[in-house]
Parts: sequence; C-alpha cells; structure tokens
Amino acid sequence: MLLETPIDGFTLRAATLADVGAILGFITELAVYEKLEHEVVATEAILTETLFGPTPYAQVMMAELEGVAVGYALFFHNFSTFTGRPGIYLEDLYVQPDYRGRGFGKLLLAYLARKAVDMNCTRVEWSVLDWNQPAIDFYRSIGAQPMDGWTVQRLDGDRLAKFAKEFVE
Repeated sequence: MLLETPIDGFTLRAATLADVGAILGFITELAVYEKLEHEVVATEAILTETLFGPTPYAQVMMAELEGVAVGYALFFHNFSTFTGRPGIYLEDLYVQPDYRGRGFGKLLLAYLARKAVDMNCTRVEWSVLDWNQPAIDFYRSIGAQPMDGWTVQRLDGDRLAKFAKEFVE
C-alpha cells in the first residue's frame, strides 16, 4: 500500500518486515533526541515478533522521500469506555532532523486522523515531553489540546514484576 501525498516525491506506506532495521534506527534516533537512549532495549528480533508476529501489537507507517525512509509513525488502538469506541494512540512520530519543516510529520498525523475518522474512532492521543517546545508548538498548530488534569502513570521493570506478584490464582 503506497499512498501518494500532495508533497512531490513524499509517500506513506505500511511497514513490512524488511523495515525492522529502519524502524529500530528511528526508535534509537528519537530516543537520542529525547535524551532517553539509555531506555532503548528493543532489538530487531523483538520488533519482528511484536510488530509482524502472530499477534501484532502496533502498526507502523513509513514516511519516504523518493523511496528513502525519512520518518515513521508507530501507533495502536486504545479504547474509550466513555464513548464506547476505539481510538488511536500514537506512540512515536519521528521525522529525521534534515527533513523537518517540510510538512512530513503533519501529513503522517493527518493520515492517522483520517484513519481514525474512517474507523469511527473518537480520538487520536499521544504524549509529549514537557520540555519539547518545538513539538508542543507543532501540535498546537494542528489543533491538539493538552489534557490538563491528567498525569501519565506507569508501572515498569522491577516495580511491574513486584506488583504482578500481588495477583495470586
């Protein structure tokens, strides 16, 4: 599936197994930008299993300029009990620095918005680091609103394993 866009030479397509190396490269580049590279433990083998195995947990759209990958969006479905309908959660949106400011990220997000509308989803959501003002400004420019009053909570690593032991069958 190759989607032409209004930007000459810029296309979007669903990722394939052959893209795993590029996806991991983008994940690593994004982590470096976010000063979180120490948290990346994903490998090509893990991404192969989780994105292209028997139960794919997320989808990836590759952004290409003249057939060369320059960015990606990784997303999955969530669900709103209040609306009774699904939504899309955008885990990663990344365009390499040399290709920013050309509308590529905006088209990736517009694609996800169109996908959400076509699937009768009620929302597209994502998180942004509070220090990342360029991203925040970009998100405001497309009409995104911060979710004031909500704070992301997380259990991971040892805390997750410890709490999981609370459930006894």
